[in-house]
Amino acid sequence: MTTLLLARHGLTDLTGPVLAGRTPGVHLSDAGRAQAAALAERIAGVRLDAIVSSPLERCRETAEAVAAGRGLPVETDERLLECDYGDWTGRELKELAKDPLWPVVQAHPSAAVFPGGEAMTAMQYRAVAAIRGWNRRLGEKAVYLACSHGDVIKAIVADALGLHLDQFQRITADPAALTVIRYAPLRPFVLKLNDMGELKLSEDSEEKDGGENSTGSDAAVGGGPGTT
Repeated sequence: MTTLLLARHGLTDLTGPVLAGRTPGVHLSDAGRAQAAALAERIAGVRLDAIVSSPLERCRETAEAVAAGRGLPVETDERLLECDYGDWTGRELKELAKDPLWPVVQAHPSAAVFPGGEAMTAMQYRAVAAIRGWNRRLGEKAVYLACSHGDVIKAIVADALGLHLDQFQRITADPAALTVIRYAPLRPFVLKLNDMGELKLSEDSEEKDGGENSTGSDAAVGGGPGTT
């Protein structure tokens, strides 16, 4: 089973009040750099086979903090880019909350198309395709980190949970938080969600559950003994 460590970038000076979107030159703030360093420390004991990032600066800087000392390059994948918010980019969220599109984004995001930008369904499609592509490229024993953006991460998690995109606003992806997903042949397993603690993973992706997990995709009936 391929194990994905899905991380959101650390804080920037725009995170929170402004929808930064794909605005160029948005770097991690001092707090964001501290968060990235803490993320690297939290997963220091985890073997990584690859580190992949959105091309935007705040993601690359977060991924580079994780890569430091590992001898791994940070590879960029444009499919992990932030959603293209079009005319919404760079505007304050309190202003955008008055836009007629806002309640659609909140309650029916599968119908949301940002003016001059991207449909949220298109964002999910490319992001999930990126993850599935990396899973195939790296192989079933691989463990890798992908650093991306809040809505992109939520869309990937929704797919892993089998949720319609209209439910993805129920998922949270905080700055520098980590979500862990294992992709088995028949279904993904979400091991951690929006986690800020130290991460330890079992080296053996085929869990020892008394031989009941014959396909590698079976869920543990009754909860099982734990996987990490």
